[in-house]
Amino acid sequence: MIRILLVEDEVGIAFALEADLQTEGYEVKVTGNGDEALRFARTESFDLILLDMMLPGRDGFEVCRELRRGGSRTPIILLTAKAQEAEKVMGLELGADDYVTKPFSPRELRARIKAVLRRGAQEAPAETYRFDDTEVDFGRCEVRRAGTPVDLSALEFRLLTAFIRSRGRVLSRDQLLDAAWGQGVSLNDRVVDNHIVALRRKIEPDPGRPRFFLNIRGMGYRFDG
Repeated sequence: MIRILLVEDEVGIAFALEADLQTEGYEVKVTGNGDEALRFARTESFDLILLDMMLPGRDGFEVCRELRRGGSRTPIILLTAKAQEAEKVMGLELGADDYVTKPFSPRELRARIKAVLRRGAQEAPAETYRFDDTEVDFGRCEVRRAGTPVDLSALEFRLLTAFIRSRGRVLSRDQLLDAAWGQGVSLNDRVVDNHIVALRRKIEPDPGRPRFFLNIRGMGYRFDG
């Protein structure tokens, strides 16, 4: 049975979500406290975390940040009343897999959960990929250049993984958004461009003359690694 950790401090919402998810066949554990959520996530096994942003004490951003810093790869869907693009990007940068903006329908949330779980089941296997002096360890979500660890954000790692999976093929910005940010996420094209610039700075020998992350004018990007 799939286990979900639901972190929501509004009792009415938490009760309704718990009942709906249990009806769908999920096992649900509920807490409304960020510190308790961290403790549960670190000591128990969950297949997914539904994480509200506005929590008393330690908020959802902090919980997400701490889990990813600690190496947790459990998929996280943010529940947020904040619709601003900057808030969405920040959550995704911290390692969240998707977000749902309140108010949302149970049907939408169920669809998001299934999509994230399905995407997680299709993640790259625990193996390594090497190009030039760079080694990508999918199992540990780590990148090293000449043996030295490269500090990539969770989004940058997902973007790199998408490129490696489709090496030699041109990927449009929409395809890269779907692969790294998740389907249905609507962001400005510049967000993708800025993250690719960041990847170049961290991985390319000469970021100003990229060898691996190539811009194909009018079409998108291609990874030649």
